[in-house]
Amino acid sequence: MSLLSLFVLIPLLMLLGLWMAQGMKQIRAVMVTGASLLLGLSFVVLGGYLSERAAGNTAEMLFMADTMWFAPLNIHYAVGVDGISVAMLILSSLIVFTGVFASWKMDPMPKEFFLWFCLLSVGVFGFFISIDLFTMFMFYEVALIPMYLLIGVWGTGKKEYAAMKLTLMLMGGSALLLVGILGIYFHSAPEGGTYTMNILEIAQNQMPIGAQRLFFPLTFVGFGVLGALFPFHTWSPDGHASAPTSVSMLHAGVLMKLGGYGCFRVAIFLMPEAAQELSWIFLLLTGISVVYGAFSACVQTDLKYINAYSSVSHCGLVLFAILMLNQTAMTGAVMQMLSHGLMTALFFALIGMIYGRTHTRDIREMGGLMKIMPFLGVGYVIAGLASLGLPGLSGFVAEMTVFVGSFQHDDTFHRVLTIVATTSIVITAVYILRVVGKLLYGSVVNQNHLALTDATWFERVAVVVLIAAIVAIGVAPLWISNMIGGSLAPVVEQLLK
Repeated sequence: MSLLSLFVLIPLLMLLGLWMAQGMKQIRAVMVTGASLLLGLSFVVLGGYLSERAAGNTAEMLFMADTMWFAPLNIHYAVGVDGISVAMLILSSLIVFTGVFASWKMDPMPKEFFLWFCLLSVGVFGFFISIDLFTMFMFYEVALIPMYLLIGVWGTGKKEYAAMKLTLMLMGGSALLLVGILGIYFHSAPEGGTYTMNILEIAQNQMPIGAQRLFFPLTFVGFGVLGALFPFHTWSPDGHASAPTSVSMLHAGVLMKLGGYGCFRVAIFLMPEAAQELSWIFLLLTGISVVYGAFSACVQTDLKYINAYSSVSHCGLVLFAILMLNQTAMTGAVMQMLSHGLMTALFFALIGMIYGRTHTRDIREMGGLMKIMPFLGVGYVIAGLASLGLPGLSGFVAEMTVFVGSFQHDDTFHRVLTIVATTSIVITAVYILRVVGKLLYGSVVNQNHLALTDATWFERVAVVVLIAAIVAIGVAPLWISNMIGGSLAPVVEQLLK
């Protein structure tokens, strides 16, 4: 068994522990222990990965394991990680860990809630370590299915509508994705031989250009639906707004990254020629996502909807950078996935904590909260500054790398699109500063808010861990940027063939 299989095994053991747990104390003990093990394991994998690279190991994937799963179709349980996968594992484990503390007083049915939460974690971690298309798609579906119940049962507002809309739209994307994966599989041996689902083998075999043109749009749109690709993004604001706090954190922070990661790992890597031919179409769509999402956030009054539309804009920037098809921009895309995952998880955690006290998410009904709950107020300001790209925080590093890489193209089309996309920085500053001003400063609108309390110890744990990660990437980004950039070399080679 590979070390990586523990990322799937630990959440499964957490499911068993939850099933046996009696009372809230035991449920919390199981969740904290499991989440801590996952966080520790992600840093063990990071240390092992960096030491292997420092020792001169040039293998495309490390910590690989390969076991035949279904011989008639040559399907394997195949896992392995490169620098991009390692970064996503760290992001996922951080958000699972902080999500447990953000849901410390989950009610009702805490055991059932955390059971579905753990199953969602199984899918997320399994997806990021898979290098077999079937295994990857299976874990992708495992990650999506629990969202229906997590939102429909434990959500707020129009939760049944939001859960159904999210599930149907993502299942639609999955249908496209399944057709794309089957198409890739049946064109994985163009010179004869056995069909394969192994991503590394398919990349070496080079699919015929005709098949690439047919299946690239299907796989890119299939994954892009989860990555909030315009016009398939409409599930995202409703889903985020209705989800409970930790589910919003995991959904926006990690689950949406499955879309960007899949577009990169499957669509771009396996079908590079079609990517070069057709990227301009999707660049236009992602450019719309970036600007439209930011403008939409400006006119919202619900805190969760503001952050949800902000996520459409920031995740659009991820796909935008991936489609630039050069190493700098794609490095920026992965950095943006990390940065957005952390800051949006922080946003949703803080919004949940504020809502739990004020019982409203309408910024028109709030004001002066900085003097009432200074810890939560400062946390919200830091999340906002990261979102608008303040130097010293992760948002600046990610967006600067994205735009520098995008502007490396010397043709007018790419540069005009890049200039249009950069306007999102200004628009983001507008809605972030507006919300901070209305929410935290000025006079207290509701006098009942004067009796509210600041963050508890378990809420502070979640906030501090996320802020520390945002600052760490912003202050010292080079090591993680180099790790990601090194792993992009095989993809760039495919694009240059």
